[in-house]
Amino acid sequence: MKPVHVALAVAVAAVWGANFVVIDVGLRDFPPLLFSAVRFLLAAFPAVFFVGRPQVAWRWVVAVGVTLGIMKFGMLFLGMHAGLPPGLASLVLQGQAVFTVLFAAVLLKERARRVQIAGTAIASVGIVLAGLDSTAGTLTGFLLVVGAAACWGLSNIAMRKAGSPDAFRFMVWVSVVPPVPLALLSVLFEGGDADLRALQQMNLSGLGAALYVAWGATLFGFATWGYLLRIYDAPTVAPFSLLVPVFGLASAWLFQGEHMTPVTFCAAALVVVGIAVGMLRRKNKPMPPEGSRCHPKPSERPLSPRLAHSDSGRTPS
Repeated sequence: MKPVHVALAVAVAAVWGANFVVIDVGLRDFPPLLFSAVRFLLAAFPAVFFVGRPQVAWRWVVAVGVTLGIMKFGMLFLGMHAGLPPGLASLVLQGQAVFTVLFAAVLLKERARRVQIAGTAIASVGIVLAGLDSTAGTLTGFLLVVGAAACWGLSNIAMRKAGSPDAFRFMVWVSVVPPVPLALLSVLFEGGDADLRALQQMNLSGLGAALYVAWGATLFGFATWGYLLRIYDAPTVAPFSLLVPVFGLASAWLFQGEHMTPVTFCAAALVVVGIAVGMLRRKNKPMPPEGSRCHPKPSERPLSPRLAHSDSGRTPS
């Protein structure tokens, strides 16, 4: 990856890592499904009136809107509301890297390179280590966030298949899909009275949290993520999401006073090393200049077509 693209991937991971603390703040003021609906409403309007029509088929807008907006974030917010703490949620959600590689292999026929598999394995050990060092949440919350990770992996494939030339415009239109379904689900399962009360009593912290997750995590984060997925294959981009729990744990420590142990630091180091290993590329052997093969020396000329074929891969001494 080009250095600028590496920097973008790390920036997205930082925004998404801090996002878990912000979500935790927002869930104090909103029911989870309503909070997710407000998030996408702010991401879609009024931007949708200025960006122009999406430059991809509508089916991809709907596909990403459903898998990412409704399913992934709906389950993530419900899981955190059910008791999974922000730090652990940021770790569990990174199972999306595994789901992304799996779905890419099945649906896109993309094969991960051995160094990418090794790097993901190393980083995954770091995630497990950090998870063991964290306060466990409820089983329901854990399972909901695992489901959210699977939906995120599926949405990564849909974003890659969409291949939008303008990732920001695409993400704005994707954000149009979730608000109404999420609001209806909120009324059905969380109660219209609770939703109305939350909107009437909304304070600056709730509004700020909604704006951060709408403009920072959604528009900037997923537009940039989709841009990178359009340039590189899924196994190359997905491992960068393993940095999210590093930033998530750091944000929780800075802003919520969560204790960071030596085990946590070791886990973060493993994640960084794993991503570095996954970025390694095998150098291609340089081809000889075209002119050097036009007039071989007599000693280099093969004696027969059969010998020429058998010796074609050898380097003259």
